[in-house]
Amino acid sequence: MNLRTRSSAVVGTAAVCLIASLALATASAEEADTGTARARTTAQAAHAARAAQAPQAPQVALKEVATAKNPSAGTAGPGGAVWIAERAGTVRVLGDQGLGEPVLDISGETTTDGERGLLGIAFDQDFSHFYISFTDREGTSTVDEFAVEDGKLQPGTRRTVLTQTQPYANHNGGDIRFGPDGYLYIALGDGGSGGDPHGNGQNLGTLLGKLLRIDPSGGDPYAVPADNPFVDDPEARDEIWAYGLRNPWKFSFDSGTGDLLIGDVGQSAWEEIDWAPADSKGGENYGWSAMEGNHPFRGGTEPANHVPPIHEYDRNGLGCSVTGGYVYRGDKVPGLQGHYVFSDYCDGTLRSLEIENGKVTGEHDLGVNGGEVVSFAQDGDGELYVLDLGGSVSRIDPA
Repeated sequence: MNLRTRSSAVVGTAAVCLIASLALATASAEEADTGTARARTTAQAAHAARAAQAPQAPQVALKEVATAKNPSAGTAGPGGAVWIAERAGTVRVLGDQGLGEPVLDISGETTTDGERGLLGIAFDQDFSHFYISFTDREGTSTVDEFAVEDGKLQPGTRRTVLTQTQPYANHNGGDIRFGPDGYLYIALGDGGSGGDPHGNGQNLGTLLGKLLRIDPSGGDPYAVPADNPFVDDPEARDEIWAYGLRNPWKFSFDSGTGDLLIGDVGQSAWEEIDWAPADSKGGENYGWSAMEGNHPFRGGTEPANHVPPIHEYDRNGLGCSVTGGYVYRGDKVPGLQGHYVFSDYCDGTLRSLEIENGKVTGEHDLGVNGGEVVSFAQDGDGELYVLDLGGSVSRIDPA
């Protein structure tokens, strides 16, 4: 995210130090020219018109089911239970009595300065392997694999799949997820500072500012799928699936359609949600750092192959850092079926989008606030959980 530095680790036994600047290097680039102001006015008018015509929002409530120590990510594990990553380096499983004791603790190997820590967890499709995405003590983004037997991690099988050096402590990305195709997708931010000083977003020669797609079981340490979009381009990294991303903090695949949705954190003016259909062949250019949302960034020129976001919102309100979520496919809240649920770290309001053929047909304020919403999790039944960096893990229930 433009995590204002989503921070931070547990100090001592219970103290939680939240770094108030999750949007590191965001305020440093206040792009407030008249063109931006005019675009904002137009966007606000369009939003108001849509809101006036929109049907009533689904009625939901948040039920706190556990308290964690800086929860940062979650995923469905064996039996459909939700596994929760805590930013300092622990993983715990959610049960009827809350979170159990850690099933994994790598806190001695992580750093939580800036926007770093244990940032992503994922199981492969048959729950035979578990993957973690974290920044090590030197700040290097690292994806490791564990074998799983009878629902339990096998520590002796741990191996490193992929690493990426990070030039700064922010915009590291870190989310990981298996797609419907069985491949592992890895989100990496542009490497940080502010304004993409190294031009990583549009540079196909680096993994930074990209969504990657690899086959961790097909090689040592991994294989590149033969149909990745840039495998025949000598100037591009074969692992790249999509590019032009600033900090794709959280992304997901719609379990009903296979469509891809990415919450990409903006610089100083616009937050965006990007979309790709399930039958995409990859190669999408989401525009950063020539574009911030639908708007040229610092006089940039829109790339000819720019894929604009399906949704954006500005910083005129309380929002500062979009937190991507999931398309709801559970049964508890029928009115929410098919809605993409997301939030913002600074605002905390849960919102949803209705999407048809890659176009937003409805926007809703769900009327509940999840706090410092840093992530969402989806259980085996498609029910959604909201992770508040301050500690709360809440399930979305009917009102």
